[in-house]
Amino acid sequence: MLALLGAAALLVCSNVFMTFAWYAHLKNLADRPWYVAALFSWGIALFEYLLQVPGNRIGYTQLSLGQLKILQEVITLTVFVPFAVFYMGKPFRLDYLWAALCLMGAVYFVFRSPA
Repeated sequence: MLALLGAAALLVCSNVFMTFAWYAHLKNLADRPWYVAALFSWGIALFEYLLQVPGNRIGYTQLSLGQLKILQEVITLTVFVPFAVFYMGKPFRLDYLWAALCLMGAVYFVFRSPA
């Protein structure tokens, strides 16, 4: 169980970095050329990979590949929605709830049998 919690924590942190790498430049570097945004994003993504790779390796000791992927998708939506609302200033959409419900179905089907 400790391995799963450690993996999830690393994947949450890595996803925060990746969300900023993918989308923060749309707000912060909109007036700069795309290649400046790309270099900035790559710099952030390096830290993401330093967390994501060990997180996936730890998670893979307890989870199947499919379970690891669905866990990552749940984390992605969990990180993205607050980022979109609070950092990017976008309104909360009910579609986020429907997406979360679909992911709950995916979690059920992928985790219902042992890894």
